Amino acid sequence: MKPHFLLITTSYPERSADGSEAAGSFVSDFAETLANQMRVTVLAPGTRERTDKFGNLTISRFAGPGFPLSLLKPTNPAHWPAILRVLRRGSRRAEELASENHVNHILALWALPSGYWARQISRRHGIPYSVWALGSDIWTLGKLPMIRSILGSVLRESKICFADGYKLMEDAEHIAGHRCHFLPSVRRLPVKKIVPPRDKPPYRFAYLGRWHPNKGIDILLDALTLLTDEEWKKIEAFRICGGGQLESLVTARQSALTAAGRPVQLGGYLDKSAAADLLAWTDYLVIPSRIESIPVIFSDALQAGRPMISTPVGDLPRLMQEHKVGLLAEATSATAVADVIRHAMKESPSRFSENLANARMQFSVQAACERFLNLVRGVTPMKVAKK
Repeated sequence: MKPHFLLITTSYPERSADGSEAAGSFVSDFAETLANQMRVTVLAPGTRERTDKFGNLTISRFAGPGFPLSLLKPTNPAHWPAILRVLRRGSRRAEELASENHVNHILALWALPSGYWARQISRRHGIPYSVWALGSDIWTLGKLPMIRSILGSVLRESKICFADGYKLMEDAEHIAGHRCHFLPSVRRLPVKKIVPPRDKPPYRFAYLGRWHPNKGIDILLDALTLLTDEEWKKIEAFRICGGGQLESLVTARQSALTAAGRPVQLGGYLDKSAAADLLAWTDYLVIPSRIESIPVIFSDALQAGRPMISTPVGDLPRLMQEHKVGLLAEATSATAVADVIRHAMKESPSRFSENLANARMQFSVQAACERFLNLVRGVTPMKVAKK
């Protein structure tokens, strides 16, 4: 029999992903790619408890709260009963899976609560585990004193710690007390053929993501109001797709822009196929974030061969400067974003094509799986128990 890995996660699509949960999308792609080489069991929340098998891949569900766990906030006492139910159910099912199956290694996605369950199993059964941390683990939960203590214990006892961003990796190392490795969160888009972008205006621009203050959608809309009539002549259309808490603001701003004759179009969340179509359509993808590590849309754009326009936050300056796959704004402001869009209209998007192709090789699901396995093999016994 093949080695058996247990993936414990709070993000795994239960139905055909609509694009609202990008994390779940890349976790499923990672698990499916890993299952090409070994047996993989995924433990994740679902609408009800059940188990589905697809060759080497098994999906085991415990009953979740009926909505994404990311919406549960430890700082809100009203959420505590639901949080405790999730913790009990996830812990119980993780223990059952570890007891019923020979497991060589556990990968926790993410540090909490998945890493906490992995640590429990490791202590009881001696199974090594690794943790893949997200920004919400380190920069949000890590700020809560009691939870930070648990987080530190989970990271310290892990055999390997991964993070999907460079700055996040450094911050995780500080909490863990040992080295953390960069592992990008990448999903697989159904890009059949990379269509070259246009080489002269009018250009097409796009935004795809949550309509949330952290993602800077309001900054982008403010920037668009700063462009002149002459500058808009160089833009065929600007498509904004996604959804979230700023929906009323986005729709109001878009209405004002279209009333002024600006070709700004709105769309909802996109599944992977529709996201690939949007990227094939656009010439530049805009990432106007206020807070960011490395967004999944970054690797999406690489797969589609599309240059990016980005604000200088998180790891984006390092990525843009190192790989030269687009243009970087001077600041996280509407004025700076408007300026870099003006600059983009004077550049040919096709000049970034070779750099995009080189970066694409590093940011792929296959590359992420290979890096993970190369590191894990050094700390995990791969002998399979005889039946």
